[in-house]
Amino acid sequence: MWLRSFVVAVALQLSVVGANAAGPFGSVNVGNWIGGAFSNDETGAFSHCAATTPYANGVILVVGYNAAGTWTLAFASPSYRFKQGENAAIDVIFDGQEQARLFATANQPNMLTSVMPINVVRTFQKASLMVATSGRTALNFDLTSTGPVIAALANCVTRVKADGLGKAGDFTKGAAKPAATAEKQTSPPAGGKSARTKSGTGFVVSTSGHIVTNQHVIDGCAGDIKGNLTGGAAMVLRVVSSDANNDLALMQAPSTTPFKDFARIRDRSIRSGDAVVAIGFPYHGILTSDFTVTTGIVSSLRGMRNDSRFLQISAPVQPGNSGGPLFDSTGQVVGVVTGKIPALRIAVATGNIPENINFAIKTGVLRDFLDNSVVPYQTAEPKGELKTTDIAANARPYTMLISCNATEQADAKR
Repeated sequence: MWLRSFVVAVALQLSVVGANAAGPFGSVNVGNWIGGAFSNDETGAFSHCAATTPYANGVILVVGYNAAGTWTLAFASPSYRFKQGENAAIDVIFDGQEQARLFATANQPNMLTSVMPINVVRTFQKASLMVATSGRTALNFDLTSTGPVIAALANCVTRVKADGLGKAGDFTKGAAKPAATAEKQTSPPAGGKSARTKSGTGFVVSTSGHIVTNQHVIDGCAGDIKGNLTGGAAMVLRVVSSDANNDLALMQAPSTTPFKDFARIRDRSIRSGDAVVAIGFPYHGILTSDFTVTTGIVSSLRGMRNDSRFLQISAPVQPGNSGGPLFDSTGQVVGVVTGKIPALRIAVATGNIPENINFAIKTGVLRDFLDNSVVPYQTAEPKGELKTTDIAANARPYTMLISCNATEQADAKR
């Protein structure tokens, strides 16, 4: 309850002019965002609309839109101790591409507030991920619900200015696009859906250039799907087959592309407690352009709700690791990384932040899929253990960044 109270409190505090505020009047409820309309305590006049949401990193985002038409973004935390009027520059990156610098001021000891230019509001509304950096601190924010929140806040200001605070209601109903999005935008592809870049990981499993990834990595791709080996030129990949039920997809590189190196699938069952290595391209465009390597163990031989198709692993993975190879300590493939537990949702539901709970598709499911697609893959018996550096070096020639332009309605899980 203290967290919810603090969330409401920072929404009350959010005001460009720094005046006291009362509210909320009416409501904004979208996903984990809560808020409404607020008045100036000194004059009783409508001041602004705001919504807040907490994150597992301990920071609460506050988005505000005031009666004068100014958008604000605030970063709040009970642990912050700012001096009144203290300033800070905050660099934000959206989906690893668009960047902006915000100039924030501490109007309250526990909150930094910045004005958001219209172009930043538009990007914030459409993005899936924001990385905010100030000094040496970098924080990630999932922006899944920001589109409808921006629309609801714009609707809130419009309705309150027209009807007054006394008629405030549910501002998420009948919310129109905010004025910030009225600027001319790039024409969307056919079908009226705007496009964004999405990426994941894949790995080569035959000399013929067959490449395995997750089905959700290529789902919603508009136009060409491209694959890049580290340091290599992009190649257009052809989709051979896919299995949405088991979240697997098979692609093939152009016939002119030779593959001397490819992954071999372990021919013996793995056990709980065995060491594993995950390789992939998480947060491509934000982190390194090279693949990343993480290590852990097999935590369980079953996935969510005892699903026997999956392994639970402790090796850390992030968006972009999906479709990547999971290796045993001998360098043989023992799974296909497919996702992680939704930590923020679990934290909101239980009050606890889950750690190192990730999942990979078992090789039995993968081999059935490849057999049905008539792929000449190879298996191998686990032999001597390798250093993690050697496993990564061996995987470099056949672990691939997968990317495409995707519609906004494509599955955001990567």
